[in-house]
Amino acid sequence: MHIAKLLSIAIETARSAGYEVREEVLDGAGGGHCTIRGRKCLLLDMTQSHREQLSDTLDALRELPELNLGDLHPILLASLQEPAAEAA
Repeated sequence: MHIAKLLSIAIETARSAGYEVREEVLDGAGGGHCTIRGRKCLLLDMTQSHREQLSDTLDALRELPELNLGDLHPILLASLQEPAAEAA
């Protein structure tokens, strides 16, 4: 599967899991995830590659113990099960 398609699936999964996803131009500063006032936030740096954005999104999804793995796209599930360093 093309990395852009996998990123799209991962972002939609993050949104479905309750993340507010913000896509911003951060001039290479990088994205990440956090909780602000009880709200899960995922910030993606649009100046980074799709692979780097996917890595940030997968990191956020790995933090969700309540994520129903049975409902995930098989390739997304395989990506989540890879160690974080290898997923990027």
